[in-house]
Amino acid sequence: MKNTALIDLLYSNHKDEYEFLPSRDVLIKWFEDLFAIFFPTYLLRKDEVERLLTKNQNLFVFILEKVTKDGAKAKAHTEDFYQALTEIYLALNEDAREIYNHDPAANCLTEVINTYPGFYAISVYRVANKIARMGVPLIPRILSEYAHQKTGIDIHPEAKIGVPFFIDHGTGIVIGETCEIGKHVKVYQGVTLGALQVTKSLADKKRHPTIEDNVIIYANATILGGDTVVGNNSVIGGNVFLTESVNPYSIVFHTNNITVKDRKSNDNNVINFII
Repeated sequence: MKNTALIDLLYSNHKDEYEFLPSRDVLIKWFEDLFAIFFPTYLLRKDEVERLLTKNQNLFVFILEKVTKDGAKAKAHTEDFYQALTEIYLALNEDAREIYNHDPAANCLTEVINTYPGFYAISVYRVANKIARMGVPLIPRILSEYAHQKTGIDIHPEAKIGVPFFIDHGTGIVIGETCEIGKHVKVYQGVTLGALQVTKSLADKKRHPTIEDNVIIYANATILGGDTVVGNNSVIGGNVFLTESVNPYSIVFHTNNITVKDRKSNDNNVINFII
């Protein structure tokens, strides 16, 4: 049976929203094409680079016109973004070299660029962050969530991250909207840089920590709070839960007791594991 009331309700609620919603597939294609221009799998001639950049730029105008409903604004934002491409590209090269220089498993820069999920997530972040700083809605979050789905790394496009930045393994990393990260920071899998409270009233407040230069944060560490500052050159050990600031050159670590027994012993203190 035809549900006319539901159809009318859905159309009424959706028409305004979808009028300003860019195609996710088109936006992802735009980014993937840009990434391929930055880091091609074969040597591009200068005329090929020019042609591909022009095509990419025209697609970006189309996407922005869909979101802004303002052709002049879309073109102005596009010019601003493409003027910043050199800066973004140079930053990504520094990020790639930082990963290569500090990961003993990395054999070459090409391997880092083409296979490391951490580098891919950083690439999406640097592009999305520039777009976010231009005040363009929706597009930065669509890009960041695409990277999140693809890599397991969740970096809010409004976060401030210095150059270079190092992510190793990456799965499960969360970096919040108001997080500030300095230069030469290294972050390992499972790290959360989050907020102490999640309430809408704090939307305009700094909710996430500040990580100063040359800090290392090892796997599964959690650092929370907008007033929390990790001083430069500090090391945060694995599984640490931190909600207060630490001075520069600090070492913060978590300890627990692990007991190893010989299963062949006649120890009567039998441990019953319940699963």
